[in-house]
Amino acid sequence: MKTRIILYEKIKTVVSFFSKHLKFDKFKNKFGRKLALSLEDILAVSLFKQKNSIATKKATHEIIKPKCSYKTMVVNMNRFSYLAAIIFVLLLKINRAYSHPIKHIDSTDIPVCLFKNANNHKTMKGLADFGKNSKGMFYGLKMHLITDFRRKILRVKFSPGNVDDREMVIPLSKDLIGIFIADAGYISQKLAKEFYEEHKRYFIAKPRANMKKLMTEFEEFLYGTRMLIELNFRSLKLFYGLVTSLPRSVDGYLANYIYSLLAYQII
Repeated sequence: MKTRIILYEKIKTVVSFFSKHLKFDKFKNKFGRKLALSLEDILAVSLFKQKNSIATKKATHEIIKPKCSYKTMVVNMNRFSYLAAIIFVLLLKINRAYSHPIKHIDSTDIPVCLFKNANNHKTMKGLADFGKNSKGMFYGLKMHLITDFRRKILRVKFSPGNVDDREMVIPLSKDLIGIFIADAGYISQKLAKEFYEEHKRYFIAKPRANMKKLMTEFEEFLYGTRMLIELNFRSLKLFYGLVTSLPRSVDGYLANYIYSLLAYQII
């Protein structure tokens, strides 16, 4: 318990740094009731939950014991997740400015409920949809990422589970340059042609086994680095609580994704 409290204080120190430089004080209500928790505490509690992969907000409340009710804590975590998004967007901008020329692009499934409950799931209806991955069908979203050779996240977008990954490549890679590596699911002559910019960016997607096209040794080497982006997905899902089915509102789901991504980037 003592170790966790120390970690919480470290997280709060990081949050306070960003709060000061981004002037989060301007987001506080100037009139009406004072917040039960400071903005720094709200973000710190949220990031603490994701960093420790704590499944429920109730458990987080019991560990931290903030000076407010459980309901108040949950409402504020969802309400001010946009501040975490501001920090995250800033970090992505910095990552893009100093990115490695070798980049990876891929997507991963984000189920919002068990598949057997999909037809009865109402919270994310309209945002989530049925999709298919290597394990079978799922109901939820897809998270599309571009990362670099150092595993830094450069850009992220969410889509319904049934969206073709190739549709997200151009908007996801806007203004980015370098060599982009993807798996066979991204093969498209039209996409490769639209993506290509001489001396600026080049798209490599591994040919399928039944295709006559072969990769050069250099392309094979580059493709071998694609597993780095899989490590990002693995860490976010296993250690930062990215996937959840517990929120009871759209805001709750979106807040969970934002805090998970931010915790992964700064802690």
